[in-house]
Amino acid sequence: MGVISCNLDVDIQVFDNIDNLFDLPSGCLYLVMDCLCEMRGQPCAKRSSGLKGGAGSDDEMQSTEQHTQLRPSSVLHSKSHKWRISHHRGHHDLPHCRRDGDNEFGGCGSRHRFPHVPGIFNKEQVEAWKKVVDAVHAKGAVIFCQLWHVGRASHQALQPGGITPVSSTDKPISKRWRVLMPDGSHEIYPKPRKLDTYEVPELVEHYRQAAINAIEAGFDGVEIHGAHGYLIDQFLKDGINERTDEYGGSLHNRCKFIMQIVQAVVSAVGAGRVGVRISPAIDHLDAMDSDPLSLGSAVIERLNKLQTDCGSKLTYLHVTQPRYTAYGQTESGRHGSADEEARFMRTWRRAYQGTFICSGGFTRQLGIEAVAEGDADLVAYGRLFISNPDLVLRLKLNAPLNRYVRATFYTHDPVVGYTDYPFLKNDTEKISPISRL
Repeated sequence: MGVISCNLDVDIQVFDNIDNLFDLPSGCLYLVMDCLCEMRGQPCAKRSSGLKGGAGSDDEMQSTEQHTQLRPSSVLHSKSHKWRISHHRGHHDLPHCRRDGDNEFGGCGSRHRFPHVPGIFNKEQVEAWKKVVDAVHAKGAVIFCQLWHVGRASHQALQPGGITPVSSTDKPISKRWRVLMPDGSHEIYPKPRKLDTYEVPELVEHYRQAAINAIEAGFDGVEIHGAHGYLIDQFLKDGINERTDEYGGSLHNRCKFIMQIVQAVVSAVGAGRVGVRISPAIDHLDAMDSDPLSLGSAVIERLNKLQTDCGSKLTYLHVTQPRYTAYGQTESGRHGSADEEARFMRTWRRAYQGTFICSGGFTRQLGIEAVAEGDADLVAYGRLFISNPDLVLRLKLNAPLNRYVRATFYTHDPVVGYTDYPFLKNDTEKISPISRL
């Protein structure tokens, strides 16, 4: 089975017996770091990431604050923090961003979605990321930098100068959802500011520059995050996008933004260094579409044409399926029938002319079946990888899995809920966190 682990939005992807993607050796790690992309640098969340030398390796580095932003509208300072993690035999410096005093920010974007977020929008941060990338490469692994703009999924308290988050729309996310605030509390999402048509190309340029910065930092490629109700998805879904300009209305127009981004990034770093992630059938953060099958097919049709036109394949297409339940722990999400979900995923899998990754509530058995039946080339796991640092080994052995604790997913602690889950060989031991912020 080809196994990928996607650690929430920071995607830790482990390939086993997959030789057609970067000619990766069996069992090596493929790591995707989320990078926030906003008009002038947008907010991002703290997540953890893991580094492994191979399936079942005991060597691991898991660290916080590894989402990055694109660029600010005023100067940000970067500083390094050294995290001493019990699961890793060394120290690693990570870039850490903070706001520059009381500077006011104008324009159509902002910087912080969540506090304590590193960036990749200036030279200092690019240099700092090289240390992380070098650590991954030293393990014989491949690392991608995910480009992520959250759009309306933010709050004024998280924005420089308290400015309003931007989106394809001026409709706020419903009260069904809550935004994480700097003090750890949760608030309703505010009404966003709808981007003017002339502002959209600036966003596209920021994605392009972020990709260039990532490659300069040594990342092997980038992943364009067009899923899960964030900015690109806010343009794609007709349940959100009610625009009447060239970026709204028809399916063709709603696909324009993502394709302009993909084309710009491909032109900057090459198709072979670019992956794309979409979730046509997911309603996360109210990202609903009246015809998700057609939406996904339209994006895929355009990606296929881009590949043909440039004469090179994208690295992969990653699609999240509607199923959001795994091991008895349920996520918010659109719950269709199993037959409908299978029809969607198989239609998209057959249509896409390249490496196809699927994710969304996979158990071990469901992952095996998806690959065996040709529904995917690779299967992604996220939440289970947080609680199981040796997930690949556990899947191989069909061993019991640690249950994750959702309450620790979005905390600021660099250890608790990230690196304090036990490995299989010592799962009966008490592992105490060495740090609590």
